[in-house]
Amino acid sequence: MKSRSKLKTSRSWTIISGGAFGIDACAHAGALAADGLTIAVLASGLRYAYPLGHHDLFAAIAAQGVLVSECPPDRAPSRPGFLIRNRIIAALSRGTVVVEAALRSGALNSAKHARELRRPVMAVPGPVTSEYSAGCHELIREWGALCVTRAADVIEHLSPIGTELAGPRQGPAVPRDHLDPATTAVLEAVPARGGRGPAAIAVMAGVDLDTALRCLGLLAAAGFVERCDQGWRARPQP
Repeated sequence: MKSRSKLKTSRSWTIISGGAFGIDACAHAGALAADGLTIAVLASGLRYAYPLGHHDLFAAIAAQGVLVSECPPDRAPSRPGFLIRNRIIAALSRGTVVVEAALRSGALNSAKHARELRRPVMAVPGPVTSEYSAGCHELIREWGALCVTRAADVIEHLSPIGTELAGPRQGPAVPRDHLDPATTAVLEAVPARGGRGPAAIAVMAGVDLDTALRCLGLLAAAGFVERCDQGWRARPQP
């Protein structure tokens, strides 16, 4: 994945990438670490296995996945060869993900092949001001690539309709998330400063007085509110 890859892990997806330094290596290593499957498509022959600094990584991929090359075993890589092999990566993959790619990144070449093959193209941009995001921005703006930020987004986009829905994103749960609607309304009507009487709280919350008193008791027991001279006030939450 010179900024491209396919997905894996517990859902039996396979990572397909180019074995290069950077994003490629991270994609392969992530799959291996998760006991997943990964395929490295090399621009050199299999015995040459370029880049040479990835000897251990290629050995691990060979043991747990697959190394692929269309070159003779001892062939060294050539500059055009890196772009030529990208069509294999695109063809083997159900979809292509481009990660933080500059405008001249070889990943855009992979995306081009994927588009020609009518395979989904996705992008993970980095900081908006970074030159290494410009290629991803172009894919999203000009090619209609889908912006993805997590594995679930990719899986949802590549799976048959309705089978893998990522669902809406939510922040971490907080204690007030577990309150029922009436108790939440009462809590919202309790001021953080000063105080307010039960009757006024009931009116603001849109509930009857008995409900307001019941909710105030529950909220006090849970540490959300406390009594004060003016009635009830909210307690500071950590």
